[in-house]
Parts: sequence; C-alpha cells; structure tokens
Amino acid sequence: MSLEYFVQKNLPQIEKGALGRLALFCNQSSYCHSKNKYLFEILEETGHLDLILAPEHGLFAELQDQVSLNDASIYEAISKVRVLSLYQDSVASLRPSLNEISKLDTLVIDIQDVGSRYYTFATHLSYIFDLLSDARLTLKVLVIERINPASDLVEGIPLSKEYQSFVGRVGLPHRHGLTIGELANFYKEQSPGPYQLEVIYDPKKNYFPLSKLGLTSSGIFHDILETSAIYPSPNMPNSITPLVYSGQCLLEGTNISEGRGTTRPFEIFGAGYLKHSKEVPKQSGAYLRPLYFLPTFHKFANERCFGYQIHLDLDRPYHSLAHSLKIIRWIRENNPKDFAWHSGVYEFYSEKPAIEILLGDKTLLDYLNGEVAFLNVREKLTHYENEWIKTSRQYHIHQRNVKLTSLNALEDFA
Repeated sequence: MSLEYFVQKNLPQIEKGALGRLALFCNQSSYCHSKNKYLFEILEETGHLDLILAPEHGLFAELQDQVSLNDASIYEAISKVRVLSLYQDSVASLRPSLNEISKLDTLVIDIQDVGSRYYTFATHLSYIFDLLSDARLTLKVLVIERINPASDLVEGIPLSKEYQSFVGRVGLPHRHGLTIGELANFYKEQSPGPYQLEVIYDPKKNYFPLSKLGLTSSGIFHDILETSAIYPSPNMPNSITPLVYSGQCLLEGTNISEGRGTTRPFEIFGAGYLKHSKEVPKQSGAYLRPLYFLPTFHKFANERCFGYQIHLDLDRPYHSLAHSLKIIRWIRENNPKDFAWHSGVYEFYSEKPAIEILLGDKTLLDYLNGEVAFLNVREKLTHYENEWIKTSRQYHIHQRNVKLTSLNALEDFA
C-alpha cells in the first residue's frame, strides 16, 4: 500500500519537523496495518499534526448518506487533534475555510475513491484545490496514492458546467478510470496555483487490479481486499460495489431502492411496487437474479420488495452506466403509475432534480424519459468515452493501455 510506503519514506521528515505544521484529510480507510494505527495517530505522535479533515459519512464512515456532522468533538476520545467535519449543514462547510488552511505548511491527503464522479470524497478534494488556487497559497500537498477499485475502465460523458454539483465535478465522466493521485493531477490543472502537489506511491504496486480483464477472477479479489478491506463509506462494503456504482448510483434520483438497508447496496435494487418479469434488460458481463428483499432503512424501510441482484462475470468488462440506464427506463415504462423521480433537495442542490445532476447530459435524460432510442445513447457514449480515454492520458501516473468497453447493439433496450 502507498500508505505503508508513505510512512516508511516520509515519517522521518515529519518527525524532524521538515514539513512544518500538517493537516490530514482522511477517514477510517487511512489505516497503517504494519503499525496497527490510523495515520492520524501516527502523525499526532510526531507533534506536528494540527488538524484532521473528515469527509461526508464521518471519520469512521459511521453516518449514512446526506447526514450532517456539525460537531466533530465526538472524536476527542480517540484523538487530541481537532477534527473538522467537511459535511455540515451548509454548502460552505464542504471545504475548509481559508483561515484554517492558511496556518498550515503541508496538507496530507489519504482518502479512498471508488472511481465514479458522484463519490463525494474526491469532490471534497477538488474543493480544497479550488481554495488553494483562489487564495494563491504555497503550501505543499502530499496525496497518498490508492488503487482505483473500479479499475481503469471508462464510462459516460464529461460533465458540463450546467450540471456541476457536489456529486459532479466539471469535466469528469461518470466513471473516470483514474486513481486518486491522477484525479489530483486533473484537479491541479483545473485549479492551478503556486501550491506544490506531490503524489506518493510505491512504484512496485499495481493500482489497477482489475485492469487485466480476461484473466480468471482468482487473485483479483485478494488484490482488491488486501488494500481496500476497510470500507470507505457505509454503502461501499465490498470489492464488487465500485464495479456497479457508476450506474446504480443513478437510482438515488428515483423511487427505486438502490439496496440501502441491505447487506449488498447498489448490487441489489427493486421496489415495493415491482413485479417479477422474465424479460429484463441485458448487459454483457452481468446477469440479473430475481429476489425479494426487506430494507431495514431508507427507501421502502421494512417493506417487502421485489427486485434483482446484479451478478458480474469478472472475466468480461461490464458497462454499469449503460445497464442502469436500461433498467431505469424499463422499470419506468412498466410501472408508470408507481415510478417517480426523486424531488426536493439532494446533496445541497435543489435547482435541478437529482437525476439531472447525476446524469448531467440531455441525451441520457431524454432516453430515460422515452424520447430517444438507446442507439443514440450508445453512439454518444462511444464517442465521449473514446475522447476521455485520449484526454485523460495526460493525468496518468501509471502507464496502461485503456480500452473502450464496447456496447453490443443486440443488447439495446428501446
């Protein structure tokens, strides 16, 4: 792991005070197994850690989605260093204040991303880069590299400014195929400034354990779980979840359960109003298994739901976004009286419906509303995914040959 590498290579400098006053942006996934300690504990022992920044869900990923943490003093029992929550009741809280950051010499980032632009941990990071750029701060930013558990596969269309929000950074496609260090390169280009960015990584490590699709799945799970066994957020519990999240997160914009309240969120989906059907939308690399489930909280809490679990064939690439688009349209068309779009505030945003800011593209929205055929979607995805594969090479730290996940015209739905 890069965290172990960071501790080995950089801790002596920190202990000597060579990096000055530090802040650390992290959560529970930042755990050093060789020392059996969290990174904030290790840095606290040096006497140079001034501030801990915690993302949405809290320092230990103990809070569900869209639950504010206004008072982080609850962590005083485990750390003497002050913890600042970056997910309180206001949009302003999503990034630290200039007063907090200007006192520092070094900012250490150790946060696990999952490869989709909706994942808010990386958006927090992008907001920090905006702050550094706007204020022309010169501090040093050390980003500890982490694997992309969704692999280097690319899905979707880069987000335009019209749809930007906390669940969507401008310029990123739905599934970006970058590590957190490569995302930092992307953010640095978007928000340039005199601050110094350094990505800390072990050159011997494979940061894309699923990139060699075509091999048997034995060893793939071991490689992922070895580095990501600590779940980064409460509904990202295993190594399969990131592979379906880029599509299934769209269900948050509907009244279809995305499986929160079950042990397999985003893999399981359904609703109290769904009925069994033998004809379901198909997608290469996966099949849908019908089932009943009972969410213990969130949508349809304690209500028996019919739905499906997505099972993946890890020997073949799977286009989660394409599949979820088909699934949503299929459910909407077959349940016109019961299906509904999510309304109201969603992740601090209320000017557009949740599904619009998640999808961020008119053609995709038109498809869900039955106004265009999947042929149009397939052609647009293929074009923009090819373009992103070319564009994103400039941010790469780790060399690889990214290939397009082809969409089979015989699997088009509507």
